Amino acid sequence: MQLARIGFWKNKSHYLNKMTFRELVAAYFQYYAIQTYILLGVASVVVALLYGTALLPNVIAAVLAVVIYPLVWYALHRWILHSQFMYKSPLTAKVWKRIHFDHHQDPHHLEVLFGALYTTLPTIMLATMPIGWLLDGIGGAASALAAGLFTTCFYEFCHCVQHLSFKPKQKWLADIKQRHMAHHFHNEKGNFGITNFFWDKAFGTFYEHDQKPEKSATVFNLGYDKDMAERYPWVAGMTADMDSTTPRERRENRAA
Repeated sequence: MQLARIGFWKNKSHYLNKMTFRELVAAYFQYYAIQTYILLGVASVVVALLYGTALLPNVIAAVLAVVIYPLVWYALHRWILHSQFMYKSPLTAKVWKRIHFDHHQDPHHLEVLFGALYTTLPTIMLATMPIGWLLDGIGGAASALAAGLFTTCFYEFCHCVQHLSFKPKQKWLADIKQRHMAHHFHNEKGNFGITNFFWDKAFGTFYEHDQKPEKSATVFNLGYDKDMAERYPWVAGMTADMDSTTPRERRENRAA
C-alpha cells in the first residue's frame, strides 16, 4: 500500500549512499513507521504506569524484551527472510519482496530499508507481550511492548547508519557496520545480526570479511535467479531489472 509522503519524504526517493548524517536524522524522524513506533511506545509506557502492579516485574519484562530481541531478529532474518519458501508461494511472494528481497537488491534505498508495519508490529507484539503478561498482566505486557518498540527504533537507526556513506568514530558502530556490509555485499549466508552478533557466533554464522574470500553469487538476489524466476514467477513479475547484477546498475537502468 502506497502512503502519502509528507515533509522530507514528499515526491522523492532517498539513497543512503548519497545522504549526509544530518539528512538521515531528518528523514528518520519524519518516516511514518518510526513515528508509529515512538507514539505506540509512549502510549505503552502510559498503559504500564496505569496498570502495572509493581515496579520490579515491569522492569524485568522490559529487560527481557530487550535481551530476547536479538534472538528473535536472528531467527526471523536467517530462517524466514533468507528462506526460499516465501517466494515459492503467490501468497507470500509479495511480502517477501517488500520486506527483504528489495532491500538486498538495492541495500542503500532508504524507503525499502525500513520494515513494513504490517509485518513488524505483529512480530514485535508477539515477541514481547506474552513475556510481560506472564509477569504482570496488562502492565507487564505494555512494559515489554514499549521496550520492544524503542529497541526497534534503535535497530532501525543503526541499520540506516550501516548503509550510510559515513564512517562512525565509535569502534562498536564501525564494527557492526563492517559486518553488516559484508552480509550485503560479500556473503549473505552469515552475519544476520544488526547490532548484536552473539547469536551469529552461537550458531556458527558469524564471519569477518577475510574468513570468506569468495564473494557469494547470490548476495544480491538471495538465490532468486532466472531459473527460480521461471519456476516461481511472482516476484519477477513485480520486479524491474531482474537481469541487472548490482544495485548501481538497477538505479542507472531506472534513471535511463
